[in-house]
Amino acid sequence: MTVYRPWAASALLSTVLMASGHAADIGVTDKEILVGQFAAQTGPAAELGKRMQLGMLAHFNAVNAAGGVNGRSIKLVSRDDGYEPEKAAAAVKALIEEDKVFALVGSVGTPTTLAAVPAINAAGIPLIGPFTGAQALREPFNRNLFHVRASYFDETESIVQHLSTLGIKKIAVFYQNDSYGKAGLEGVTRALTKRNLKPAATVTVERNTVDVTAALAEILKTSPEAVIQISAYKSCAALIKQARAKAYGGQFFNVSFVGSTALSAELGDTGAGVTISQVVPFPYTPSSAVVREYQQRMTEAGHKDFDFSSMEGFLAAKVFVEGLRRAGKTLTRESLVTGLESMREVNLGGFMVNYGPKNHEGSRYTDLTIIGRGGRFVR
Repeated sequence: MTVYRPWAASALLSTVLMASGHAADIGVTDKEILVGQFAAQTGPAAELGKRMQLGMLAHFNAVNAAGGVNGRSIKLVSRDDGYEPEKAAAAVKALIEEDKVFALVGSVGTPTTLAAVPAINAAGIPLIGPFTGAQALREPFNRNLFHVRASYFDETESIVQHLSTLGIKKIAVFYQNDSYGKAGLEGVTRALTKRNLKPAATVTVERNTVDVTAALAEILKTSPEAVIQISAYKSCAALIKQARAKAYGGQFFNVSFVGSTALSAELGDTGAGVTISQVVPFPYTPSSAVVREYQQRMTEAGHKDFDFSSMEGFLAAKVFVEGLRRAGKTLTRESLVTGLESMREVNLGGFMVNYGPKNHEGSRYTDLTIIGRGGRFVR
């Protein structure tokens, strides 16, 4: 009599798969790697998620056209979270349990990514390149999270340092009333404290709203020389437009998450002079190898409208693919983590990425850009 032993069959299958060099991990087949993204595709922050996705797909498509990674193509599954934490938690759970993705790439937002962390940790699934610079996602160290961008502390330090060199000390802060806005506020406060300064005013706006009238009134009471904004593009644009309509002549500064192109489009003619910190190379001028590659891949994908958000998506995808290559043919989540952690001072063509077993920061690159005439960006 033959006795069927499921554990024996499973062990035999694992042995065969390992011997043939193929992995049996979730979301991985001989021919395909399934990758997930949760990000806004609808709502007031939709352009951030859409542009991030375009940049990622531009790189993935090029990799697939060249034969994939170790013979496997990359397939991206995106779920819309509307830039709302509850929806993000549900989206990442669906990606893990229903879509059964191998890894996550390019989430968008601080509150949304924070809401997804419990499910990420429970599954032990890597997330590469979240579009957020919040310290709460960097400290304490989380082995599942790999950042590609600089932190909000890095960005706000650059902004305050720039204002200090101009002799500007009276600075107000307009921030989104959630974990993202508070992370930016903390960064500004830290940078000001280093210089024995305090914010002239701190005012808030609710996420996914543009009700800024009361906030502007509070700002104008203090007559600040500059306003640092930590919010999404719709609310930031609303504040700037209303301030200019009231003849406020101070300067406006934003961190990168605002969505530079979307902000410029919302502002129209009122955008000239608004400054935005950036965490990726300037995407409009092919001055480095990685920007030239980005422009080429975007053009090949039919997108000639370059911007910072799709550049960030492109870099996140590029880092992920490099991790896959280093992980080897027998692809598992553990081998991916090991592969990424082996990226010590890797030059991606003018953009440096550095990881290690206890360092998943990736980059501390920052730059300042200004919206010029016609909505064009200058450095």
